[in-house]
Amino acid sequence: MKVIELHKKQMEWWKNKLGIDDYAVAWIAFIKGLLIGSLITYYINK
Repeated sequence: MKVIELHKKQMEWWKNKLGIDDYAVAWIAFIKGLLIGSLITYYINK
C-alpha cells in the first residue's frame, strides 16, 4: 500500500469515528498550525 493511499484510508477512518467532514478537518489543521506556529515563535523570540 502506498503512503498516500494509507493516509487517505486513515483520514476517512478518523472522519467517520469523529463524525466530522472535510471542512472540519481543514479547520482543525488550520488551528493546529496556528498553535504550533505560535509556540515556535514564542520560544524562538524568548
